[in-house]
Amino acid sequence: MRKEIREMVVFALQSVIKDPPFTRLDLLCCRNLLIYLEPDLQDRLMPIFHYALKPGGVLCLSPSESIGSHQDLFDPIERKFNIYRAKPSLASRRALLSSRIAWAPESHTPELGVAGPRLREGSVAELARRALLQSFAPASVLTELNGDIVYVHGETGPYLRLAPGQPSHNILDMARDSLQLELREALHQATAEGMPLPERQITVRDKDDLHTVALSVRVLHGPGAGHKLLLISFRAVQRPAVRRGARKSKAGESAEARRIEELERELVLSKQNMGAMVEEQQASNEELQSTNEELQSTNEELQSTNEELETSKEELQSVNEELVTVNSELHSKVEQLTSMQDDMKNLLDNISVGAIFLDRRLMIRRFTHDAASVYRLVATDIGRPLADIRSQLKDVDLLADARTVLDTLVSVEREVQAGDTWYLARIQPYRTMDNVIDGVVLTFNDVTERVHAIADRRARELAEAIVDTVRDPLVVLDQALRVVAVNRAYTSRFGAAAPALLGHGFYEIGERMWDLGPTHELLDAMPPAANAVAARELTQVFPGLGPQRLRLAVRRVTLKGGNTELVLLSFEVLAAPPQA
Repeated sequence: MRKEIREMVVFALQSVIKDPPFTRLDLLCCRNLLIYLEPDLQDRLMPIFHYALKPGGVLCLSPSESIGSHQDLFDPIERKFNIYRAKPSLASRRALLSSRIAWAPESHTPELGVAGPRLREGSVAELARRALLQSFAPASVLTELNGDIVYVHGETGPYLRLAPGQPSHNILDMARDSLQLELREALHQATAEGMPLPERQITVRDKDDLHTVALSVRVLHGPGAGHKLLLISFRAVQRPAVRRGARKSKAGESAEARRIEELERELVLSKQNMGAMVEEQQASNEELQSTNEELQSTNEELQSTNEELETSKEELQSVNEELVTVNSELHSKVEQLTSMQDDMKNLLDNISVGAIFLDRRLMIRRFTHDAASVYRLVATDIGRPLADIRSQLKDVDLLADARTVLDTLVSVEREVQAGDTWYLARIQPYRTMDNVIDGVVLTFNDVTERVHAIADRRARELAEAIVDTVRDPLVVLDQALRVVAVNRAYTSRFGAAAPALLGHGFYEIGERMWDLGPTHELLDAMPPAANAVAARELTQVFPGLGPQRLRLAVRRVTLKGGNTELVLLSFEVLAAPPQA
């Protein structure tokens, strides 16, 4: 029970029979209590319940209990569940005033004129009291209501004996055979009526002699409240004296009369015992009938409960079938989800694209293996903020772009560099199947080759522009000595078109006009170091041009990155040689 509710409840021991009732109650629940009480006591408790309730208060009883004949005190609210409402009435107060139920212990006031015992008595008075008790008080036994002996006074040998078998302290077991029936009846009457019984004379047989005993039973209050004891006294009665002459003539007649009187008395006692047994049997039958009604009511409740359980069982079976169906559907969904996860894993592993999935707080949900080349990620980093992971990117903050994408829902692309590798970084919103934005996705595509190709193309275009501005003829060769570019001075001087020269070997162009020994020697002896220049003069007669005196210079050029190597070959026209 919670503390605040426990503090609102007051627990107290309450006897509905002896203690005064609580008053001004709104609700009084009494379930399965009245079935253990006698009908007259149930009838007394109904006015007490009505008195305890406020006008309009509610009384709840169990299905096997009822208000009896007190229809004038309660109105039914729900007869099936025995719920009643208290009527405004003074009948319960009048019934309580006339009731015999005691709510306070009885006070025993001493009678007037009777002097109380002195605090101290002399030895003479005590001696006189003991002598009087021993001489004139009859033999008595103080017992409990069930007959268990508490105290014995005087000589009880003629009336009581130690019963054979297991020792017993019950006076009915220790009474002599001729005294047992009378003593049992006397104890029963005294216990039932609660009043002292008048003295009765009983004939007791002691071996072959017959004695008359006066038996009396009194009810005493014990030391505790409500504790009662029985005082059983035995007093021998002397037979009247008979003259000697008449003794002989009437001896047989008196013996026969006493025998008849004894048999008649035993017959009367037997009838009384039989009547008491019949009454007890009737009471037992009524209790059994009440118990039978209660059992029938309980059986009906159990039958109703059984029907409810059957209904609940059917409902549970239906729910179980639905759960089996749902379970099979979930199993199918799990298999599909597993297959989709396998497909997704293989897809992410095979596309060679680094991807990092972030939630709305930029916490890592998942990442691919290739993303580890951009961020130093391990499997245990899932669930951590991406800001805590060290990046290998140079001079770029992708987290700021990710926050911008979350705010604007506009994708962002930019080229980033990590070491010697270039990536195309894309930041896009993470959309669920319901088209709900639940984070961002970072992807990294390796574009190093494309960046280098663009750089080479731009360098080549720049070189061509530079080459075109040179006044001397100039040819650009690759490592295989194929023509990469020529300037306008060359085409003007040697009469060749640039498109017809590109891609051809240097010794093949111009109808193999440069397939000469000195040219071979110059290119073969070209210095290996970059930016080193080798030169050689050449005098040669070219068809259509006549004799030409040229100075050829060769130089190796390595582009940025060290991947591409070119050869620059320049032609300087010197003074023409004299003709023979």
